[in-house]
Amino acid sequence: MATPNLPQPPPEGEWVHTYLKLLPQWQLLALSHQSMIPISISRVNQFDAARLDIEMSAMLKEQLVKVFSLVKPGMLFQYEPELDAFLEFLIWRFSIWVDKPTPGNALMDLRYRDERAMESRGKVRTGLEGPGLTIAQKIWYCIATVGGQYTWARLQSFSAFRRWGDSEQRPLARRAWVLIQRIEGLYKVASFGNLLVFLYTGRFRNLIERVLKARLVYGSPNMNRAVSFEYMNRQLVWNEFSEMLLLLLPLLNSSSVKKILSPFSKDKSSSSKVDDDTCPICQAIPAIPFLALPCQHSVAEIPECVSPRPPLKSVFFFFFFPAGRYCYYCLRTRCAAASSFRCPRCGEPVVAMQRHAGLAGNTNPNQ
Repeated sequence: MATPNLPQPPPEGEWVHTYLKLLPQWQLLALSHQSMIPISISRVNQFDAARLDIEMSAMLKEQLVKVFSLVKPGMLFQYEPELDAFLEFLIWRFSIWVDKPTPGNALMDLRYRDERAMESRGKVRTGLEGPGLTIAQKIWYCIATVGGQYTWARLQSFSAFRRWGDSEQRPLARRAWVLIQRIEGLYKVASFGNLLVFLYTGRFRNLIERVLKARLVYGSPNMNRAVSFEYMNRQLVWNEFSEMLLLLLPLLNSSSVKKILSPFSKDKSSSSKVDDDTCPICQAIPAIPFLALPCQHSVAEIPECVSPRPPLKSVFFFFFFPAGRYCYYCLRTRCAAASSFRCPRCGEPVVAMQRHAGLAGNTNPNQ
């Protein structure tokens, strides 16, 4: 029985030659000097990886600060640059130094590749091949990221503490301050230019990676990036809801809301005795009870600033609402904060206060 003729697999580099044949002429001329296939790495992935690394460092810093929560307050503030440098060194030591991706790069399926070695390579298959960073690149990366950021932070704090910018008698300090500002300005301009180039080419998201030729490529070509906006939607909804509450809560009157909801209380009769003995503001039993005037007392207890003849509404609340006692601090602070403070029990404006059982005279709470 004759065996059927099976098709032979194409040569190893055949698809590379086919890719080059299908390119336009102008792109073929641009790629004639190299045998690499240009690959496109998602710019969003690279920015997300950098942001995740920053969040990871912030989480580690928060946990480390909690360890020293019982130490002298403010002690870690003066050593904050050293703390940040230590955490950045830990992340570098257990990721880049041992040829592993950082936490953010691992979540985005990215790794560092030595782009200088790829420029001299021959045949490639996926465009993602290539060795990792060399030892020299790793060391320079640590010096630039960890040491550079720490040195710059300390230099800025030292110059600001010494007031180099305000020193007129010391021209050397003034020149050093101007030099620092110019270096910072040049770095920001160079970073902005590198950002524009990165958005166009998708290579080297910062100046350190461009100088060291450390490019981010996919660690696994078959792994897809799972995009889910569920968490983002929940976060946006919660932020908008919290902002709306922060806008509306100061406009609401708590006493009016309690007055509206009081008829719907289930155990109003059983808790009336407890409510009479507790402060309606803090819900605690007052150590030195005071009474709000004029809503809770007769005509004789109304101060001189109030008319000696109480209005009909005050008399009505006197008979139908039990006399309530307040804490001195609660009543005084509420009246000082709002000149038109109303009694939470009846809604009458509070114009004076009196110690319970008549042990003290009337007091104007706004004084």
